[in-house]
Amino acid sequence: MPRQLHLNAFLMNTGHHEASWRLPESDPYAHVDLAHYVHLARIAERGTFDSLFLADGPQLWSNLAQRPAGALEPLTLLTALATATEHIGLIATASTSYNSPYNLARKFASLDIISGGRAGWNIVTTAGAEAARNFGLDAEPAHAERYARAGEFLDVALKLWDSWEDDAIVADKASGVWGDDAKIHPPRHRGTYFSVEGALNVPRTPQGYPLLVQAGSSEDGKGFAARYAEAVFTAQQTIEDARAFYADLKERTAATGRDPDHIKVLPGIVPVVGSTEAEARAAEQELEDHIVHAHGVGRLESLLQLAPGTLELDAELPASLPSEDAIEGAKSRYTLVVELARRERLTVRQLIGRLGGGRGHLTFAGTPEQVADAIETWFTQGAADGFNIMPPVLPSGLDAFVDHVVPILRARGLLRSEYGPRQTLRERYGLPRPANQYVSPSAPALV
Repeated sequence: MPRQLHLNAFLMNTGHHEASWRLPESDPYAHVDLAHYVHLARIAERGTFDSLFLADGPQLWSNLAQRPAGALEPLTLLTALATATEHIGLIATASTSYNSPYNLARKFASLDIISGGRAGWNIVTTAGAEAARNFGLDAEPAHAERYARAGEFLDVALKLWDSWEDDAIVADKASGVWGDDAKIHPPRHRGTYFSVEGALNVPRTPQGYPLLVQAGSSEDGKGFAARYAEAVFTAQQTIEDARAFYADLKERTAATGRDPDHIKVLPGIVPVVGSTEAEARAAEQELEDHIVHAHGVGRLESLLQLAPGTLELDAELPASLPSEDAIEGAKSRYTLVVELARRERLTVRQLIGRLGGGRGHLTFAGTPEQVADAIETWFTQGAADGFNIMPPVLPSGLDAFVDHVVPILRARGLLRSEYGPRQTLRERYGLPRPANQYVSPSAPALV
């Protein structure tokens, strides 16, 4: 079959634009409304998206004045969405810095079983001192240490997901034998960060283990992705940067001995869709007009690790800024923002406007045909395997994309018209079901 797009719907309360909640159409309480998320999931499923995605962090984001704050715990919410949908994949963010492997592996295994094989894990190491202080730490762990812990966390989780062989359950009523203890493999892991003795208390799941997703684009992040990730959510502002990232990550993945086709690269795009280009630009401008710039200044100073009061709205960024090596938080996002500001000589006010829609992800305003053209260009010119669709306003932005852009992508043969036979999320992404590490290749296993 010809290569087709992988589309993921990145759902964020009233929309990705920080001012989306201020529009007359928006519900300021949508971020804790299950019906809102069920509606969004069904729109994305109508658009035959591969998956939907919920971001998360173990801290209260931002300040309450800026935008709807707080969020429902994503694995709990996705379990509810699993019962309201049939096909779409369900990807939750969870931190390796502030969880334990056993509990998190059990939660994702449970979601995969409940959903019939549609679970995915967006693996994050969690930057920021605010989160660290919620877990008894005075400061966030160093960037390299967070990734070292994440690597061991994944190794333990994989052992736990494989701790049951596929046919460990015998269920022989006549003999009175329910399961085969010989097919249970306790990890008995002793490492730098974790000590985990026993097998998981959930059987091996329909996918073997959830789709593994990663979003870091620093050197440590790309190394981690090449070793573990099966889908990567990334942010680039230009097709040249996207192509360079794509080629680099595929090469790194091949160097680990993995098939580079088994890692899918999905840049984020914030599509502002209008029936005419002027209408799309007007919608984009309406959102920008609702930005409260004082909030943006504080957020930008925090990202750039500058003292409060350093930035001036109508001046460019200071000539002297920390190097990426000095950043212990979101290194790749820091570099993206600084390079965007320098490249286009943006004032702080203009930079806040550019970041308001997608926090550094590509924002594109245009007609459905123009949006489809941009997606097709990146997809066919070595910059993407698909896209993380980030509507600026929800639900209207997702509706507009599904109703007007998706039909064009389908007509061009870039996107499925229907789901077809029931598939796991891993199958939807064209990935094989992983073999159990405790079973020799010659041994029979259920698939």
